[in-house]
Amino acid sequence: MNTKFIAAYKPRGTTPDLRLVNGSVRAIRSSELLIRVVATGICHTDLIFATWPADQIPYPKVLGHEGAGVVVEAGTEVTKARPGDFVLLSFHNCKDCHDCKEGHPSFCSKFVEINYGGEGATYTTEGTDLRGNFFGQSSFAELAVVKETSVVNVTNIIKTEEELKLFAPMGCGFQTGAATVENVARANEKDRVAVIGLGGVGLVSIMTAKMQACQTIIGIDRVPERLELAKALGATHVINTSDENIDMQEEIKKVTDGRGSSITIDTTGNMGLIKAGLEATSNRGQLIFIGVPPLDATMDLHLVTFMQTGKVIRGTIEGDAIPDEYLPRMVQWYREGKLPINKLIRFYKPEDFETALNDMKNGKTVKPVIVW
Repeated sequence: MNTKFIAAYKPRGTTPDLRLVNGSVRAIRSSELLIRVVATGICHTDLIFATWPADQIPYPKVLGHEGAGVVVEAGTEVTKARPGDFVLLSFHNCKDCHDCKEGHPSFCSKFVEINYGGEGATYTTEGTDLRGNFFGQSSFAELAVVKETSVVNVTNIIKTEEELKLFAPMGCGFQTGAATVENVARANEKDRVAVIGLGGVGLVSIMTAKMQACQTIIGIDRVPERLELAKALGATHVINTSDENIDMQEEIKKVTDGRGSSITIDTTGNMGLIKAGLEATSNRGQLIFIGVPPLDATMDLHLVTFMQTGKVIRGTIEGDAIPDEYLPRMVQWYREGKLPINKLIRFYKPEDFETALNDMKNGKTVKPVIVW
C-alpha cells in the first residue's frame, strides 16, 4: 500500500539524515494492525536513534513512537481494536516475561530488542527496504504497521481526530513525565521535587507534582521561556542554569530550608547535572534519571557516604506505566484541567519536519507534533 513517511538514513557524523519520501508499506501480519496515523509527536529518543553510529544499528529505517490514529485493518489474532477505532500508540512488550506478567511491561526482558531494533522490510522506497516497528509502531508515516501491544484503544474517550492530534505525545514523553512522579517517585504533599530539564517530559512532571500537591516544586532549565512556563504550570521556584554565578545545588537547598529535594528528576541525561542533582538530594531522598545519558557514562560513588545518607538512585523507563491503564487517566486529567498539555504543543506539516526539529532544539517549541 502506498504511503508517505520520514526515512532515517545513515547519519552524517552526529547529524541525522532524515528525508520525507513516498513509498509503500507491507501487509500486516496476524498480530498487527494497519493504522492511518493522524499525528506523531517528536521525541528526543527519535533523534538519538537517528544519529546512532551506523556500525552499531541498522539503517535505513522509519522512526516515530508517539503516534495517534485510526485503525484501517486488524490482523486475525488482534482483539484490542477493529477498523475505525481511535488509538494512541505506545511501546511494545513481549507479554510473556516475568516483568510483563507482573505488570511492569516497560521493564520487559526483550524491551531493547523489540522496541529499538524494529523489523526489516516494513517500508520500501525506490527499491530500498526500510526497517519499521520502532517501538512497535514507526509512526513517522501516514500508514503504520503496528504491534497489538503498542495499541491503546481510546474510542470510548476520544471522539474527534482533533483530539487525537493533541493526545499523540502521551504514548511516550508525557506518560514518562507523569508516571515517574506518580508511579516511581510516589510523590505526595510532603515532598520537595526538583525537575532538571523542562522539555515535554520535565514540564509534565511539574504538572503532575502539582497534582500531587507537593509542597515545593522546582523547575530547572537554561531557557527563560521554559522557566516562565514552568511557573505557570505549577513550579513554586525556578533555577536558571545558564547563569554561571548560580550553583544549582545551593539554590535547591536555599528554597528547601537547607534540606535539599526529596525527589530529584533528571530528564537531560547530562552527567554533570545528574551528579549535581544527587548532591542536591536530601538524606533519604531519591534521584530518578529518565533522560538518556551517554552510552559509556559511569558514576563514581563514595559508598560509605552514600550508605549514610540513605539516598536512592533509580532509573526508569516510561515511568513504569501500563499504557492501557495510564493513557486514559491522562486524558481524563486533561479534561479536568489538571494536565494542560495543549500549552506545550505546536503542530507541523510533514514537509516542515526539519523546522519542527530546529524549533525543538532551540527551545522555541516544547513538543512538536507532525500532523499527517
